[in-house]
Parts: sequence; structure tokens; C-alpha cells
Amino acid sequence: MELLQHIGLEQNLLTIVLVSALPLVFILLYALVTLYLEMKVSAHIQDRLAYMRTGWHGVLQPFADILKLLQKEDTVPAAADRFLFKLAPFVVFAGTYAGFAAIPFSSAYIGSNINLGVFFIIAASSLVVIGILMGGWASNNKWSIFGAIRSAAQMVSYEIPTALAILIAVMITGSLNLQEVTQYQSGGIQNWVVFGGSLPLTQKLLILPFTLLTFFILFIASIAEVNRTPFDLPEAESELVQGFNTEYSGMRFAMFYLAEYANMFLVSAVAVSLFLGGWSSPFGEALSGPLWDLFWFVAKGMFLVFVQIWIRWTLPRLRVDQLMYTSWKVLTPFLFLCVFAVGLILVL
Repeated sequence: MELLQHIGLEQNLLTIVLVSALPLVFILLYALVTLYLEMKVSAHIQDRLAYMRTGWHGVLQPFADILKLLQKEDTVPAAADRFLFKLAPFVVFAGTYAGFAAIPFSSAYIGSNINLGVFFIIAASSLVVIGILMGGWASNNKWSIFGAIRSAAQMVSYEIPTALAILIAVMITGSLNLQEVTQYQSGGIQNWVVFGGSLPLTQKLLILPFTLLTFFILFIASIAEVNRTPFDLPEAESELVQGFNTEYSGMRFAMFYLAEYANMFLVSAVAVSLFLGGWSSPFGEALSGPLWDLFWFVAKGMFLVFVQIWIRWTLPRLRVDQLMYTSWKVLTPFLFLCVFAVGLILVL
């Protein structure tokens, strides 16, 4: 009996490990595709070719970049705090990776179907700020600490509009569980929260302008959360060399890079789950099922990632004062208005 229990425990542990590793496999494949996509999109925007030599149209270039980073020497500055310097990339990636646990990739797969899924993602992603501050301070480099402080101020500021936008979606759907939020939006594109959800027609028409505005603001705030242009103040190359990761090289630098790209999809996945129907098909019951669900979810997420890349190579960087003004005096007041209006419409 004890032997059977032991075998059952081992099988359960193996299942947990395999299920936990699935998002990591996805992140690695997604990062390769997005790295190539970013270079190609930016090249077309600027009317140039980008990758062309390594493989057909440069499709093998991301693999070459990974091999290059693997072979690079892992240097640690003499005056750095060695323990915190080495720990920081792992903390940043762990914070991002933990967020994927509550993301519903399809009706058949979600890492952890917890009732406070959205709250968990917000809490887990806050570890990224700690890791960036840790890396910037431990580097003992003035550019690194400037970048780390900028990142902390930026992320804390933009978490408020992000949380308020998420609150509006939760008010409409009545749940913090992303699987339940997605199921609420099933039945076609007309039931997505961005278009008013599954509310009666009168309420839907009244609430529609506020849900559209909320989704737009959430997307802007999510770009700031992942430090992408025009909100890339923590890494501003023209001002801070490379920002908080100036002193990093080799695989530790690659972990920061991987975490940034994983974060891009994470914030897109949250926006998709809350406002764009999650894994549900835009055509209702047509083209639905576990594999179709995965396709729709990834396609919607990758579209938002594509828009983030598009914005990066189109808009100039904001100044620090403009960055704070946008958060505190533009996005946050508008979202308070949306929270009040949506609450009033739902009650009355």
C-alpha cells in the first residue's frame, strides 16, 4: 500500500513538473519568433532589410544570437555585490514566469485555476520591480542605479491605472478567475468585454464607450509596465548606456531580455483574457475546441505584441516628467471616471 502511494506521489509530482514546464517551452519558442518579428517589423517600418544572411531571410539569426550569448564571458564588476548581482536576473524572470501560472491558454489548459487569478498576476509581476532594483543597485554603476530607480517609479506609477482598468473588467464579469472571465465572454465577438460584455442591449450601449476607453488605457499602461518605447526610460540607451542591465553580459543579460519579451506577452494575455474574449472564438461556437482555443488566444496575444513592436519603432521616447504626467494626470483620472460610470450603469 505504501509502495502504491509512493508511486502515485511520484506520478503526481511528474505531472506537476510537466504542466509547469509547458509555459517555459512556450516562452522560449515565442521569444525566438518575436525577436525575429521585431527586427523584421522595424526594418520594414524604416524601409530596410534587417536579417538576411543567416538562413532564408535570416530566420536562423535568433538561434545565432542565443549561441553567441551562451559563449560570452559572464563578467561581474569588481565593486559589485556579487550575490545580488547574480540573483537579480533570476528574480526578474521568476516574477514574469510566475504570472503565466494563472493565464488560461485554452479551455483545456490553465496552470493554476485559482479564484484570484488576476490578483495573483499583479502580485507576482511586482517581483520584477524588485529584481530590476536589485540588479541596478548591485552593479555599483551610476547608469544602472539611475535606470533601476526610473523603472521602480515608472512601474509603481503605471500599476495604478493597470489595476483600475482590471477592476472595470472584474466589475462587468463578476470574477477574478480568468477562466470564468473568458467563459463569460463566449458566444462571439459581440460578448467581449471591450464591446460591453454579455449585458442587456441598453446597458451594453451605455457602457461601450467606457469599456473601449478602458481597454485603450490598459494597453498604454501595459506598455509602460514592460518598459517599452515610448516608455523605455529605464533602458534609455541615448541617456543611460543600457540602464539597469549595463553591467550584465552573457546569459544573465539574456535572462533580462527573455523576461522583457515574456512580459510583453503576459500583459497582452491579461488584456486578451479580460477584454478580448480570451481563448473564445470571435465566431461563437464555430471554430472552437481545445486546439482552436489555443490558436485564438495566442493569435490575439501576438497581435497585441505586434502593436507594441509597431509603437516602439514609430514613437519617440517621453521625458521623465511627461511619463509621470501621463500616468497621474491623464490615465488615472480618466479611469476613475470610467469606474464611476460603469458602476453607475451596472447598478441602475
